[in-house]
Amino acid sequence: MAEPKISGSILVVDDDRAHRTMLRTLLGGWGYSVEEADDGARAIERVHEKPYDLVLMDVRMVEMSGLEALPEIKRFNPAIPVIIMTAYSSVETAVEALKKGAYDYLTKPLDFDELRLALERAMDHGRLKEENRALKESLGKGFNTGDIIGRSRAMVELLETVAMVAPTEATVLITGESGTGKELIAGAIHFNSPRRENHFIKVNCAAITETLLESELFGHEKGSFTGADRRKEGRFKLAHRGSLFLDEISEMSVAMQAKLLRVLQEKEIQRVGGEEVIKVDVRVMAATNKDLREEIEAGRFREDLYYRLNVLTLPVPALRQRAEDIPLLAQHFLETFAEKNRKPIKGFTPQAMDRMVRYDWPGNVRELMNAVERSVILCRSEYISEVDFPLSVLDATAQEQEIVKGEEMPVDLPLEEVEKVTILNTLESAGGNKSETARRLGITRRTLHKKLKKYGVM
Repeated sequence: MAEPKISGSILVVDDDRAHRTMLRTLLGGWGYSVEEADDGARAIERVHEKPYDLVLMDVRMVEMSGLEALPEIKRFNPAIPVIIMTAYSSVETAVEALKKGAYDYLTKPLDFDELRLALERAMDHGRLKEENRALKESLGKGFNTGDIIGRSRAMVELLETVAMVAPTEATVLITGESGTGKELIAGAIHFNSPRRENHFIKVNCAAITETLLESELFGHEKGSFTGADRRKEGRFKLAHRGSLFLDEISEMSVAMQAKLLRVLQEKEIQRVGGEEVIKVDVRVMAATNKDLREEIEAGRFREDLYYRLNVLTLPVPALRQRAEDIPLLAQHFLETFAEKNRKPIKGFTPQAMDRMVRYDWPGNVRELMNAVERSVILCRSEYISEVDFPLSVLDATAQEQEIVKGEEMPVDLPLEEVEKVTILNTLESAGGNKSETARRLGITRRTLHKKLKKYGVM
């Protein structure tokens, strides 16, 4: 049998020898390299002697407690995540541990699935800086990701494509649900392109009436219509030698689409009410949250414009499809809004983070940002708890959603097929996160792996 792959080093700190031995066996079976300490003071010594990826430490020990050792460990190495174990489950103990820098806390007797999930999250958190550094190196020296946050596979693949597309002159169509960050992707393309020194102009086609959109894009001459008391340059002229981002392109009228198509083909514009032909050198990027093929079939979007825009398509994943990025985004928004509102908030309680990871976020990153901002404003302590969240998040995660409804599941399916459907539906609802899927199903991750391998999913 192959040896388990080492996935990180853990220092287990507990004065109960039997409990340490159990954890050493369990964590070793999961692929971790494990060392032990029987007291908080010896844990501090061990951390000084060698680096660990994580410390798993009991609260109550004879000589020095975990809560006493915690700040000393964090003072020496602030980056090391520390998970506290306690047999005395209380809000006071949890809050004190979090205040002193604990990443998470678990209650004894330990729930092994919960322990494994906590370890994986903490390890991911600890590796974030290294992964971001490696990502930037893979994207190329000097690549600017701007405000894009994420290290999920979906986002890494998207950014790798952006890095290839940015230096070109290709027209780009960015697709994705509302709130996923399509404008940030367009910005990343522009600011990593040879046009970065010139303007990046943004136009929301849905926010401007049809009668004004032509003037906004192409400009107008004085007196060309009521209220035109002076000449105005359009967005195309302002974006000359730069980039123009047309958001919600599907909301543009068919008549306006025809005029846009001509500009893209001829690379020239005319102001409304003017006769002068103005040459423009503009890279155009467009975005939509609709299926443009369906819009074409419905007669709402020109097929020739679609092909002109669709030289390269970049689909931006929904937040539920990259759930592992939620903690990173949430912490980023917390720090931003805490500073803006002058509130000394340090982080989220484990229960609050669990609520966020479980929620599907139909409004995507924008909804998460708004929820965190609201929570920061309403929070009365140093840590945001689940009660600070909007009702929509609380209601959706208060109870586990039924994955298989009776009326949707054929009554004559074999039991094995029912199990398969349930597991695959749960995996999809968890955004592909296997640890979260196992937790929701109440099985171990190893059991889940076996099932998925059987179904041909692995």
